[in-house]
Amino acid sequence: MKTKLPNQKQIEHLKDICNKAGIKLTHQRLAIFRELMISHDHPSAEIIHKRLEKSLPTLAIDTVYRTLSTFNELGIVKKLHLKNERTLFDANPDQHHHFICTRCKAVKDLYWEDFDKSTLPESIHNIGHIQFRHLELHGLCNRCLKESNL
Repeated sequence: MKTKLPNQKQIEHLKDICNKAGIKLTHQRLAIFRELMISHDHPSAEIIHKRLEKSLPTLAIDTVYRTLSTFNELGIVKKLHLKNERTLFDANPDQHHHFICTRCKAVKDLYWEDFDKSTLPESIHNIGHIQFRHLELHGLCNRCLKESNL
């Protein structure tokens, strides 16, 4: 599933973040950002590289990795470290969680406002200070359920 290209406000925001960090917004970085913004499948660096290789044949996979790492450090994207899986990237800035299919490995955004606003158990305070919440739910997606006749 794809959405429209990033709007001018999003691109200006990216420029501001890069300027404040002292890095140049190259055409490669902008292309990677645009691809992330139109992708809803939480792509890996390899997938992003493959999607851009036709329009940017000189784009090196290392450039994609470094750009995504930089974007993660700047808070532009979130790195998803899925257990025993590849690293994926998420450009959705809205508070959300993820459903991961244990069969096909699809990752879907999940919005759960009640969870986000819920009171955390008192025992959490003995562990440390929570900065943000992210929940991963693992199971079979509808497509895989249908295919397995469960």
